[in-house]
Amino acid sequence: MDIARYRFLGLEQRPDGVLVVSFDNPDQLNAVTRAGHRELVEIWPEIDVSEEVRVVLLRGRGRAFSSGGSYEMIEEIVNQHDTHRTVLKEARELVRNIIECSKPIVSAINGPAVGAGLAAALLADIPVAARSARILDGHTTIGVAAGDHAAVIWPLLVGMAKAKYHLLTNHPIDGEEAERIGLVARVVDDDELQSFTEELASELAAGAQEALRWTKHTLNHWLRAAYPIFDASVAYEFLGFLAPDVTEGLTAAKEKRKAKFDN
Repeated sequence: MDIARYRFLGLEQRPDGVLVVSFDNPDQLNAVTRAGHRELVEIWPEIDVSEEVRVVLLRGRGRAFSSGGSYEMIEEIVNQHDTHRTVLKEARELVRNIIECSKPIVSAINGPAVGAGLAAALLADIPVAARSARILDGHTTIGVAAGDHAAVIWPLLVGMAKAKYHLLTNHPIDGEEAERIGLVARVVDDDELQSFTEELASELAAGAQEALRWTKHTLNHWLRAAYPIFDASVAYEFLGFLAPDVTEGLTAAKEKRKAKFDN
């Protein structure tokens, strides 16, 4: 892999075949920048064909996993037609590329996990959360439909009733509640998150790779069956970026207040 070309994502290839992929924008709670969004799309096909990578460990540097798309990127989506269309395409590719990546992915969710960052976390094959993690989808809070990963995987993980409750209200979920409802595979104490997920990734890297990859591929047919639902959700999300509500939603988020929508 050409590790040097990645700037937003920090990459560390370990001798046992574990590739550690870190959101590396800690001063902004690992908010996904415009360039970072593209990197998050492009890295998975490269991982898929890499002979050095057996397993991926995905995590965030600092006190957050990822606070979602940066305000600057969202403003570009709203105000620039070309960016709107490009990021729409990338949003589809991001989810599909993670699902189609043959290598097992472990995610270590600490602190806030929102938006595009949360999509990567929950589409991982084994998502693990710290007890103090703060998980929320975030889309309807800023006035757009829940796109990205939400419609394709939340109902499968937690059931339709809880998926609707959390995606419509955006009440934050901590690590313990996320494990209780089935949104993540495990919850661990905050100070154990790094060691637990590193040991888990190494365990998978030492396993029978062909068996693990075909098992993942087969299970992911559940997600592939929902691709038409996913495509519709992304289309409605980006339709929302052209509507008045998103201006109020984004302004309220930047001002750290509750949005006041007119319709």
